[in-house]
Amino acid sequence: MFSIFKKDPIKKLDKLYESKLEEAMHAQRKGDIKSYSMITEEAEKIKVQIIELQASTKT
Repeated sequence: MFSIFKKDPIKKLDKLYESKLEEAMHAQRKGDIKSYSMITEEAEKIKVQIIELQASTKT
């Protein structure tokens, strides 16, 4: 009955992923390549979670 009020975890992770990519871009522009690579790695882990969730919801 109240399933319309449930938050979509894929949307939440997608927003977090986009935020991490933007944060990485800003670090790269500042010349902080170490932070850029660490933040990009975090973003890639989030992307893997998104793909796994999408695959589990399709089956």
